[in-house]
Amino acid sequence: MSRGGTGSGSRGEAGSILRILAVKLPDDVLADCFHDVSPGEVRRLLRETADALAPPEKRERKATSQPSLWQNSAEDWQGALRGRTLHLYTDGASRGNPGEAGAGVAICDEEGNELAAAGKYLGQCTNNEAEYRALLLGLSRCGELGRGRLKIHLDSELIVKQVLGAYRVKHPNLLPLFKKVQQLLTGFASYTIRHVRREHNSRADQLANEAIDDHFSSR
Repeated sequence: MSRGGTGSGSRGEAGSILRILAVKLPDDVLADCFHDVSPGEVRRLLRETADALAPPEKRERKATSQPSLWQNSAEDWQGALRGRTLHLYTDGASRGNPGEAGAGVAICDEEGNELAAAGKYLGQCTNNEAEYRALLLGLSRCGELGRGRLKIHLDSELIVKQVLGAYRVKHPNLLPLFKKVQQLLTGFASYTIRHVRREHNSRADQLANEAIDDHFSSR
């Protein structure tokens, strides 16, 4: 084979390079290069492309007992949710910024029916920390239901733009929360995240504030 050929050897080498890049490249580099796609999504696409370039005997094997992380499947929700898209609404509240904080989560189906709701008292933290911790709570609750398509709605434009890679995460308290969000997002078949006006996120806001009130009323 001549140098620069496009045979299976060259394709395999290209796939190996892509797989290494998916693991080694830091989030800030991916965010600089791909402004409209989150680092977690870039890693997923790199792995998918690497798998497509690999010869059949070296492709990723998916255990049937585990949810697929590589296929854009809509059929990974469990039970009655199978094949549907879930809508996740989360909000964080901090009274004082930093101050007493709470997280609120509402999960709805495509018709707007509420499937699950949760509020959690977070203790003392900033508003942005509360927003991230609410998102983490919501992603964890969705993960308990399955691994299908997810549409995320937040009224924090900062968090949305950071997750999408449009803004860098500079604050040391937010960086580990951001990385955990990216990690959890790769577990879903596909996802979108968008900013909504506060009035369209009122249920999650209510749950976050009720969690703070309930904490102090029970003392």
